[in-house]
Amino acid sequence: MDALVLAGGMGTRLRARFADLPKPMAPVAGRPFLEHVLDPLHGLGISRVVLSVGHLAEVVERHFGTAYGPLELVYSRESTPLGTGGAIRHALPFLTAPFLVLNGDTYVPVDALALTRAVVRADDGLGLTVVGVDDVARFGGVVIRDDRVTGLGEKSATGPGLINAGAYVLGGAVADRLAAMGQTFSFEREVLEPWIAERGAAYVRSPGPFIDIGIPEDYDRAGTVLIGGPT
Repeated sequence: MDALVLAGGMGTRLRARFADLPKPMAPVAGRPFLEHVLDPLHGLGISRVVLSVGHLAEVVERHFGTAYGPLELVYSRESTPLGTGGAIRHALPFLTAPFLVLNGDTYVPVDALALTRAVVRADDGLGLTVVGVDDVARFGGVVIRDDRVTGLGEKSATGPGLINAGAYVLGGAVADRLAAMGQTFSFEREVLEPWIAERGAAYVRSPGPFIDIGIPEDYDRAGTVLIGGPT
């Protein structure tokens, strides 16, 4: 199974601290955050990872080269920002469906095998990872009915609940939809939300932790959670 890691983010809110680094390369516990994202993948049965890079792509490519431990690394480089959907579409020539998609600025334990089985069992083209958080306000909750994700909640909701952790398994049907779209678009708004509204989606719940380094306060706590090295 291939994995795609979206690592082209500009990290606007962290730029004051790391102007010369793309967001996934911000140091956490003495190593680039992206290493923490890659560490578990070999243990999931993945041997090949496509890194979608854009802003300061050369920093990522220079640090990792063509391998990270047992993982083969391939690069899908954007010359201009394409959005999350455009980045996945741009990387499709390097990938074979079903494949895992992760964000390079978030960390969450993923059971890729269980998620793939859920997608295949339900004859879906899409499966997502959900995780519990203390307050869904920042991310928006997910709606689950009859053991299916049937909606993505509004960000006006507050309190504890389940959120979309941004880790997906995409099958051939979603890959085909992506391939038929334009160059620049949001995966979440233009693919994920309509797909769930039309037919729902399989899901697997992660035990956590969930870490998103997109804002400075979450970045600051990441180093207290993430330690260790490649597996």
